[in-house]
Amino acid sequence: MSAHDIRSAKRPDPDQPLVDIANYVADYKINSTEAYDTARYMLLDSLATAMMAMKFPECVKHLGPLVPGATLPGGARVPGTSHELDPVQAAFAIGTQIRWLDFNDTWLAAEWGHPSDNLGAILAVADYLSRQAEREGGKPLSVHDVLTYAIKAHEIQGCYALLNSFNRVGQDHVILVRLASTAVATAMLGGNKEQITTAVSHSWIDNGALRTYRHAPNTGPRKSWAAGDACRRAVTHAINAVYRGVVGYPSALSAKTWGYYDVAFKGNAFQFERPFGSYVMENVLFKISFPAEFHAQTAVECAMELHAQVAGKLDQIEKVVIETQEAGCRIIDKTGPLANYADRDHCIQYMVAVPLIFGRLTADDYNDDVATDPRIDALREKMVVTENPQFTKDYFDPEKRYIGNSVQVFFKDGSSTGKVSIDYPIGHRKRRAEGIPVLLKKFEAAMRGHLPSHRVKAILDATADPAKLDAMPIQTFLGLFAL
Repeated sequence: MSAHDIRSAKRPDPDQPLVDIANYVADYKINSTEAYDTARYMLLDSLATAMMAMKFPECVKHLGPLVPGATLPGGARVPGTSHELDPVQAAFAIGTQIRWLDFNDTWLAAEWGHPSDNLGAILAVADYLSRQAEREGGKPLSVHDVLTYAIKAHEIQGCYALLNSFNRVGQDHVILVRLASTAVATAMLGGNKEQITTAVSHSWIDNGALRTYRHAPNTGPRKSWAAGDACRRAVTHAINAVYRGVVGYPSALSAKTWGYYDVAFKGNAFQFERPFGSYVMENVLFKISFPAEFHAQTAVECAMELHAQVAGKLDQIEKVVIETQEAGCRIIDKTGPLANYADRDHCIQYMVAVPLIFGRLTADDYNDDVATDPRIDALREKMVVTENPQFTKDYFDPEKRYIGNSVQVFFKDGSSTGKVSIDYPIGHRKRRAEGIPVLLKKFEAAMRGHLPSHRVKAILDATADPAKLDAMPIQTFLGLFAL
């Protein structure tokens, strides 16, 4: 904490966390082949979720200019659309696309979040800069450059999340999307260490959005565009730091009374488990099989295994026992009526009931037409959710990062299914070999579901060879997704 005299106008040195981010973004060289390979899959997976979101009008209505006519020909493009926007609004749109279905990558620790949310800012700035460079005879960014910035954004968001719980003080995890995106976007725009420090200080001064839109009784679709909003704000801070030369705030975190620590973090300074590297990208969790809040992913897998045993005996069920981690109990254990799809995809009982009944869980299963099936709420009422301490312990173990769940169904005649228990889902690092083919199928299906066939072929050709994809100018790659 700062010992700065609150009466003194002398500016202190920048808080160390601001400096550490600037040093990392500006100087650190990523040498991990695994990180780049994972980042490449992350890019494809995120674009897949973006294309899948285009089927949902509530998402699509957010993707254009902020006000009608406020377009920017030659600006940043929004994949799967014809929109060309300024990079600030494009960051919002792309971030919203990627996050809408709750189907992109995930990071779970003291704080939770979705590091690929940062692609909203990264892709928007990259396309804007690279199209400008192409027009003016400069050097555009490559896909490899974008992957480098993505690895760094993942690392910043994820390392802050390891030991610092923003949800415990009522703030939403998108505060870390804004932080990470601000840092890398400033560097992308040509910002030096001082400008990165300045931009990051402004990000902290924004404080954080309240988590109330993720929890009963206020759960709603803002959670699907909150990350886009964080990306938009991040690009604004980056532009202000680099193009406007705004003043930074060196003790934005530690200033007594007025700084972030005292105002929002109960006077506590941030804690860090490890220095910045490429750990987060290497260990990130992919949502491959189910568009479900990640603490429930293995619960859905368990329910899928039990479907055949219980689907024909729903009226004979006495109770369903779900064991989960402490975080799962706190976030997605939800009773009572569910108001909308955003309520449903954050309810573990709903996410278990649907596969038990139907043998599936898709994005469409959160819509009203499915949710009105009376069997779902009838089954939810028979569910008991409890914490399994071992699941919680393994969840926080840095060598495991498990997300365990178990499901067991008990019948009125005294019989029961076996307890199905799964420690980590198919998107976990320990199941990469099993998961990547499924991820690639998800990507291809998403492309075919929204884009014309000639574009799908061009995209599949471009992504087939990692070396050629890495060397491709980013504006050329993103041009394949423009309509």
